[in-house]
Amino acid sequence: MEKRRILTGITTTGIPHLGNYVGAIRPAIEASRDPSNESFYFLADLHALIKSHDPKRVDESRRAIAATWLALGLDTDTSVFYRQSDIPEITELTWLLTCVCSKGLMNRAHAYKAAVQENEAEGAESGKTVDPDKGITMGLFSYPVLMAADILMFNATDIPVGRDQIQHIEMARDMGQRFNHIYKGQFFTLPEARVDDEVAVLSGLDGRKMSKSYNNTIPLFETEKKLLKLIRKIKTNSLEPGEPKDTEGCTLFQIWQAFATADQVEYMRKRYEDGIGWGDMKNELFELINEQLKEPRARYEELMNDMGYVEEVLQKGALRAREEAAPTIDRLRKAVGFGSFA
Repeated sequence: MEKRRILTGITTTGIPHLGNYVGAIRPAIEASRDPSNESFYFLADLHALIKSHDPKRVDESRRAIAATWLALGLDTDTSVFYRQSDIPEITELTWLLTCVCSKGLMNRAHAYKAAVQENEAEGAESGKTVDPDKGITMGLFSYPVLMAADILMFNATDIPVGRDQIQHIEMARDMGQRFNHIYKGQFFTLPEARVDDEVAVLSGLDGRKMSKSYNNTIPLFETEKKLLKLIRKIKTNSLEPGEPKDTEGCTLFQIWQAFATADQVEYMRKRYEDGIGWGDMKNELFELINEQLKEPRARYEELMNDMGYVEEVLQKGALRAREEAAPTIDRLRKAVGFGSFA
């Protein structure tokens, strides 16, 4: 059976939180253990510059995310694990794709349209003329091209994404098809978006989606003391102990489901019917999560104090990634007329 090639990247602008773990890291590591898959995982540090011009923040995030993947058990012998910025072929491919990508396609990108709409709303509210492109960099405008290069560089077949990211995979397909058509060859495999509706999207402290943008996250490897403190901050309603509680729409129960076994979920569902107090629920949730993260947390702390080892792992990953990328970019250079004169 032909292997599927899975590719996942995490932007290095923050510290991994429970939502990142449940929604992306855990399922990716599970997929990497399937012998029918070839797995490529990377730190999307070039993408980070679109969101952050703070070098300290980007550097700290790169370190934390690399250590997180390794602490959680990613097997770097069977997976290719690398930093995006260590693969110069990706940036070269970005330019080749930029030259076949229509501006109209980029005009329709969700992030760009949202930024324009925000500027227009500001203008309408102030009654002043506001440039719709105010504050929008070319990085933000054209980052779907970089994302397409990440994917097409390795001819990835399956890209696990949330529904809000499907557009980017369609754009990558569009650019790949366009390049194949113009240069008359099958240079790129066209990727498919893989949306797993079973993967949980966690709510944060305030009930909204857990996100750095909302400042409502629970960092994955907080100390036990801080983890308990954050869980106790999760917003609940005013129902008293002894009053039956609804699991539907409850952030605490949703997070419990993401970490619990089927038996544990049914146990807690019964506890809700019996009117568990919010304090007791938060304590039980802490115990459940802390037990699962105790060993990875210790390993994470070890790795954060041994960046030499982490660097060695990433350098080996970069060599493997470039072994794939170099012949591909050489073929593409020849296709566009950049072959040697000799």
